[in-house]
Amino acid sequence: MKKLFAYFALLAALAPALAAPQTVTLSIPGMTCSACPITVKKALSKVEGVSKSEVNFEKREVVVSFDDAKTDVKALTKATENAGYPATVKE
Repeated sequence: MKKLFAYFALLAALAPALAAPQTVTLSIPGMTCSACPITVKKALSKVEGVSKSEVNFEKREVVVSFDDAKTDVKALTKATENAGYPATVKE
């Protein structure tokens, strides 16, 4: 029983270290006006785990920083798509 408790205590202590901040660049070709970046940024800010998003209108892309323990790329692209701006991961 003591070993089990020690295992869970160790796991709880290490859990924050297992989550890592991630950064992804999304291509959003549908941004065609100066209001589009505002809409995209607002949509991404509502996704739990997103810490930062930098939209570049000229390049039609956004760089998103997020906590991979709280969200993933699929949720980010879903958020932009729901706002009317389908996105793909830029390689």
